[in-house]
Amino acid sequence: MAVPEGTPVYQPGFDPGSVCKAPPAGGSYGTPVAEGAGFKYAEATLHELVTEWRDLALQYQTDLAEAGRIARARPPGLEYASGNNADVTKLSGAALEGALRQRIAYCENMANKYVTALGKYATAEEHATSVINQQPKGIA
Repeated sequence: MAVPEGTPVYQPGFDPGSVCKAPPAGGSYGTPVAEGAGFKYAEATLHELVTEWRDLALQYQTDLAEAGRIARARPPGLEYASGNNADVTKLSGAALEGALRQRIAYCENMANKYVTALGKYATAEEHATSVINQQPKGIA
């Protein structure tokens, strides 16, 4: 599969694996900042990203609960082959649980980064509002 050229576009809610292959219109990573510090995401996009990362973490938590069943597998019979098979299955389940815990932590970390960015965004907005409000009113 070829990698598309150009600026990547954030498409909230777009599932490339869905039956509908056409991405929704709108959404972007934001325009590049010309100089100095600035934001590359719109505030609404940051909110969407927080929601999506938290939703993904919740999906992984659901999967983790189900993976516990694999990690606690019991042999169907009392013969050697069944017991050995259950032991191998338990090891696979434990590895799956570990991988899912890492994914949950990653998703929560990403959501927290966007929450932090939202805080910085709000602080910058408050500062800009304060500076504007200190300007003289009307024509001098």
